[in-house]
Amino acid sequence: MEPLNARSMLDAATSAAAKPADQPFVERRRRLSPAALEVVNQKVARAYSPIVIAGFVRLADFALLSLVGIALYAGYVMPLAGGFNWVYPAEIIAVAVAAVVCFQAADIYQVQLFRGQLRQMTRMISSWSFVFLLFIGISFFAKFGSEVSRLWLAAFYFLGLAALMAERLVLRSLVRGWAREGRLDRRTIIVGSDSNGEQLVQALKAQEDSDIHVLGVFDDRNDSRALDTCAGARKLGKVDDIVEFARRTRVDLVLFALPISAETRILEMLKKLWVLPVDIRLSAHTNKLRFRPRSYSYLGEVPTLDVFEAPITDWDLVMKWLFDRIVGSLALLAALPVMGLVALAVKLDSPGPVLFRQKRFGFNNERIDVYKFRSMYHHQADPTASKVVTKNDPRVTRVGRFIRKSSLDELPQLFNVVFSGNLSLVGPRPHAVQGKLQSRLFDEAVDGYFARHRVKPGITGWAQINGWRGEIDNEEKIQKRVEFDLYYIENWSVLFDLYILLKTPISLLTKNENAY
Repeated sequence: MEPLNARSMLDAATSAAAKPADQPFVERRRRLSPAALEVVNQKVARAYSPIVIAGFVRLADFALLSLVGIALYAGYVMPLAGGFNWVYPAEIIAVAVAAVVCFQAADIYQVQLFRGQLRQMTRMISSWSFVFLLFIGISFFAKFGSEVSRLWLAAFYFLGLAALMAERLVLRSLVRGWAREGRLDRRTIIVGSDSNGEQLVQALKAQEDSDIHVLGVFDDRNDSRALDTCAGARKLGKVDDIVEFARRTRVDLVLFALPISAETRILEMLKKLWVLPVDIRLSAHTNKLRFRPRSYSYLGEVPTLDVFEAPITDWDLVMKWLFDRIVGSLALLAALPVMGLVALAVKLDSPGPVLFRQKRFGFNNERIDVYKFRSMYHHQADPTASKVVTKNDPRVTRVGRFIRKSSLDELPQLFNVVFSGNLSLVGPRPHAVQGKLQSRLFDEAVDGYFARHRVKPGITGWAQINGWRGEIDNEEKIQKRVEFDLYYIENWSVLFDLYILLKTPISLLTKNENAY
């Protein structure tokens, strides 16, 4: 018998595609207008966060200046001095840090500036020169200027400046390429196709170097107040169409052009749209009511009021990605021996593939294939989970009962985390696309159910370690899962993920009464 490993397990899973008990189901999808379909069918690149790009540029500036200074010190000063002097490395680090701080003060860490050349270069040259003048002044008053080589100092200034300029030229080329691909655009839809909507679109389009890309407008009204186009932006459908539209193409921002006085209409619309993983803002450009400037966030010069923010974005997303990849890889390596034993037990217990593939809801309702160890007889497999597994379910094998109770059947989902990236270690559990409470689908049984999908699902989660796992046979169980999942989304942090991960083994031993 060949030894079992990660790759052979994944290969074995492909044989699970032929499922004799699988019955096709019709997925409920709202019809979109031809104009909306035209936008949806366009190829859209993945977005890059300007905040993360600016952060990496800061790190690159610090590293580049430090390398230039240390290289000059090691190549010129150390051979002449006959040894190491701690003053130089300390000065190099101090100059690099001061340069990044001055660049930040000069406001050159903006993606819009990265696209240009003249403004960026002039600000950078003046800031870099200021840093050296400041350093020379401090050296003079601190009376350690005689210990610093003037030739090294001059070379550090000119070579450091040359390195920074070369870096910016490379960055300019990269950013312009990303801009052409649409990776830096904030894909925006406007709610309200009346005169307010037209004024808003005009104000957004009038701004230079704006990253706002208006996809179209949505409005429920069919009377004379609703325009077919707002300053060139076409009407794509009704407000009820926005959720389906945002699940078929990338949408980053929903912007209401309705006046604040229309609060009843706005609240009705927000009840439908808050389940989306997008920023939702209310435009204040036409409102006569004025708040303090700090109350607003701005899209260029257009004032807006924040209503909902997309969860886990920018650096938070980077941290979660690193956490999943690093901790997930370590967990997979540690679990491989156990997974090998479970795979052998599943194979010996009943005929059929070792792994089972099931369609589940992923981020923003994306359909993903989730791997599990097969716990049912192959001819009775239920890939859509249309029938809930109950206590003493005859479809479950002997080994299946044990691995379901102990959640060992979930271990192959580490492949999803490490290789596919469509699962996280921690997050709302990915329910099956046909998961039901009695005769109703989960989203029909619980208001706001799809808000769980504003973040990537996970192998374990806040609801699971609090005992809300396993069979769902009443409304309270699914409501509690949603309640705990929403709490997790609103309060996410890396430490929260780590806490949930560490509590999971204890929870599996003490709170498994609903797992069959």
